[in-house]
Amino acid sequence: MPIDPKVALGAELPSRAFSWTPSDVQLYQLGLGAGTRWTEPAELRYLDDRAPQVLPTFATVAPTLHETEPPRVSFPGIDIDLAKVVHGHQEVEVHRPIPASGKATSTGRITELWDKGSAAVVVQEQTVTGSDGEPLWTARSSIFARGEGGFGGERGPSTKSELPDRAPDFDVTTATLPQQALLYRMCGDRNPLHSDPEFARAAGFPAPILHGLCTYGIVCKTATDTVLGSAAGRVTGFRARFAGVLYPGETIRTRIWQQDGELTIAATVVEREDAAVLGDVTLRFRSA
Repeated sequence: MPIDPKVALGAELPSRAFSWTPSDVQLYQLGLGAGTRWTEPAELRYLDDRAPQVLPTFATVAPTLHETEPPRVSFPGIDIDLAKVVHGHQEVEVHRPIPASGKATSTGRITELWDKGSAAVVVQEQTVTGSDGEPLWTARSSIFARGEGGFGGERGPSTKSELPDRAPDFDVTTATLPQQALLYRMCGDRNPLHSDPEFARAAGFPAPILHGLCTYGIVCKTATDTVLGSAAGRVTGFRARFAGVLYPGETIRTRIWQQDGELTIAATVVEREDAAVLGDVTLRFRSA
C-alpha cells in the first residue's frame, strides 16, 4: 500500500544538515535567468562573487542543492512512483534575509494528508534553523499524486483566491530559454521529467516540462525586480499554487496587483492563450 495514513499523518521527517556558498546562490539565480540585464547594477547584485543578494525562493533548493540522483517520494507511510507526482503548492516564509553563505539544519513533518479519490495530496512543512540557533525560514509544500487516493482519508479543502477586479498595476513578460530546465536541474532537482523526453511522454507530457519551482523562482524574481527595485531582502514570503505547466522556451506573463505590504500575482503562458501556470500567488514584503 503506497500510503498508510495512520503512519504518514504527523510523521516527522529526517533532519538534514546542509550548507551553501555564494557560488551556490549564483548558480541558482542564473538558473532563474539572472544576468539577462547584464550591465545593470541592480541585476548584478544577484551575481556578486562575495555577497550576492539571495531570493527567498533559494530556500526551496538549498537543502538538496548538491544532489545528483532523481528525488524519491518516500516518507514514513508513503512510497509513490515519481512519475505519478506533480507539485501542488509551495510557500516560503523567511524570518530574516537569507545570507549569501551559511550552514543550517532542517526539520520537518507531514502536516496534512488528503484523499481526493483519484489522487492523494501530501503536505509537509520544513523549519530551517541557522548555525546560530535562530530560525531562517519555514517552507510548506504539497504534492499531488495521481492514482494514489482511495485510502479512506478526508477530501480536504478546495479553495481558490480571486484576482482583484481591476487592471493590474504591472504587466510583465519574461522569456525562458530552451535549455532552462537543463540549467535549473543543476540546482539539485534531477527529476527526469524535466530532461528526458521518453520519461516525460510516459508521464503524459509531449516533452520535458520546466520545473515548477523554476517558474516559481522566475515569477518571484520578476515581481521583486518590477515592484521592489530588485531588493530581494525586502521579500518576507512567497506562495503559489502550481496551476499548469510551462515548456522551456515559452514566455511567462506576470500580472501584478499591489496592496499594502503584499502583491497579488497571476502567471500565465503567452504562447498558449494565457494558460495558467501559477495561481493563488502572493508575495509579502517589508517597507524599504
